[in-house]
Amino acid sequence: MRVLIVDDEPLAQNALAGILGKRDDIEQFDIAGDAVDALEKLNKNAYDLLLLDINMPEMSRIELLDKLQGQRIRRVPSVVFMTAHEEHAIAAFEKHAVDYVLKPFSSERIGEALDVAFRKTEGERPAKLIGSPPQLHDIWHKPSPRIGIKAKGRLLFINPADIAAVEAQGNYVLLHHQSGSYLLRDTISDVGDRLRPYGFLRIHRSVLVNSASVEEVQPLPPGEYSIRLKGGKQYTVTRTYKKNLASLAESWIGTDAFLADK
Repeated sequence: MRVLIVDDEPLAQNALAGILGKRDDIEQFDIAGDAVDALEKLNKNAYDLLLLDINMPEMSRIELLDKLQGQRIRRVPSVVFMTAHEEHAIAAFEKHAVDYVLKPFSSERIGEALDVAFRKTEGERPAKLIGSPPQLHDIWHKPSPRIGIKAKGRLLFINPADIAAVEAQGNYVLLHHQSGSYLLRDTISDVGDRLRPYGFLRIHRSVLVNSASVEEVQPLPPGEYSIRLKGGKQYTVTRTYKKNLASLAESWIGTDAFLADK
């Protein structure tokens, strides 16, 4: 089998290359770091399988597949989507993917996806799959998480993923949502307890941030840190709460001393 890896993360590229290199049923594999490179390789070479990460800066993998459907390539490959967001699994199967793998992935999970893809005949690849695998059932029927807030005499229901940060304002908290800010009568501690399951962390006695919104961390003297959120808003992480920064990433590479006590 010939495989094309499409992923812009060097760590993921290396991990997948290591997995594929150990399999006897892999004749050859190539790596594309972006959509343009992937399209060029697909037009020049015949691949049996694409290992396709969904998120890409200049073009989503969904858009890439749409472009492939409008072009004549040498062979229609099977597709295995890789994503850190399980809600993308539905879109993956709508685009004829044979499987999806959640990041961070294991060698065993990638191996299972390869086995499923290799069992598909060439005639099945361009056809839409009629059924969906068991792991999609829970995702398909699981409602999106919502929290209810009272704002200006109304009850609003919002997705916690759309909240960037929460700040204490005396006896109130200011909730920064993508649609605007809401001043709510509550304490930062109580709000923190309710938002913790959604990835929120305390960085200051008066500030909570959504870990998914953090883009950058910089050290500040003496022993404090500055974090920048999507959109550019910045906060200071005090020494008391800097240990919470460890939860920002699944793993840390080359950063052993970064969060060490000073």
